[in-house]
Amino acid sequence: MTPPRRYSARRIVDRAARRRRKAFVAAPAPRWKFHNPVAVAFGSGCLAQLPDRLGRRGAVVVTFAEAEALGLHARLEQILGERLRGFVSDIAPNPDVAELRGLYGRFWRDYGDCQAIVAVGGGSALDAAKVLLAGTADGAFGDLEASLAGGRSFVPHGTKALITVPTTAGTGSEVTPWATVWDRGAHRKYSLQLDATWPEAAFVDPELTMTLPASVTLHSGLDALSHALESIWNVNANPVSDALAVAAAKSMMAALPALMREPRSAELRARASQAALQAGLAFSNTKTALAHSLSYEMTLSHGLPHGIACSFTLPLVLERARGRDAARDAVLAQVFPCPLDEAGDWLRAFLESLGVSPRFETYGVAADESARMIADALEGPRGRNFIGA
Repeated sequence: MTPPRRYSARRIVDRAARRRRKAFVAAPAPRWKFHNPVAVAFGSGCLAQLPDRLGRRGAVVVTFAEAEALGLHARLEQILGERLRGFVSDIAPNPDVAELRGLYGRFWRDYGDCQAIVAVGGGSALDAAKVLLAGTADGAFGDLEASLAGGRSFVPHGTKALITVPTTAGTGSEVTPWATVWDRGAHRKYSLQLDATWPEAAFVDPELTMTLPASVTLHSGLDALSHALESIWNVNANPVSDALAVAAAKSMMAALPALMREPRSAELRARASQAALQAGLAFSNTKTALAHSLSYEMTLSHGLPHGIACSFTLPLVLERARGRDAARDAVLAQVFPCPLDEAGDWLRAFLESLGVSPRFETYGVAADESARMIADALEGPRGRNFIGA
């Protein structure tokens, strides 16, 4: 009978080390990249640092119609002093090409020699500023509009530096290069992205969100939550976007219900603003996915505000995402205070606690239409970012 082989402790350790080395060679770490060139200043009162960023450059402020009544014009006049060249204050919600045509021509006629734009407001003001900064050879909107409608690349004749100042906690546009442009006449939504539409810097001052009405607080907070979750169930996700998205989702889900009860809480406004910024940084690299792809038709066809349109389907999309990819499941599991197989129901209850229905039929969409919308959304450029597409 052959005696059993004897192994020294050293030999056992050496064999284990060889196995680990083989495993490392066989399963290299996945490759990924993260890029965001926007310099960010965050915190109460950080808007006062704006002159340091501008230096000697003159700037035109692009903002929303109510900004003057809220005291923002006066505050910016005081901060900017002689750097201020003027205000463009007639930016409507969800900027449409029909409104931008005349505005674009006036902007380049009046401020063609101005070096920078300071965009102050929610997503609509920031998106409009990104459109305005891209100049055409004749100073008219026609060439830019044609490139958007035809899906063609656009090379601007001239550009202006962009500094963003969000007044809502949700858009993420302050740290992304995308501008959403609507064409309600053609029933279409366009997206502009250029190297120049990356903001140079963002000043995220939670004080500016203190006067938001309850509806805007809710819609913008849910938009940020959608950005965070959409960054996770995303084919473009990476470890940095995951870390930002998980932190953003958890923070917003904790802060938003409390903020709806205590809208004057400076602490809660700061938490929501930081969560929205983190979500913006996350999806600046992943882009959005199925929930946003669905949202565009809900806004165009059913008039649903963007924050509701992109968030009411989150439970449905979560359940389609769960089980598709073990790594994505592991990240999603970090977000919810329950097992992942119960997270869809938890998220429905969360939305309903905020007065938001998670059902298509609430918004006048029948079952056959919602099925068609989901199929169409999966085929769209944002839908194809979804891990379940």
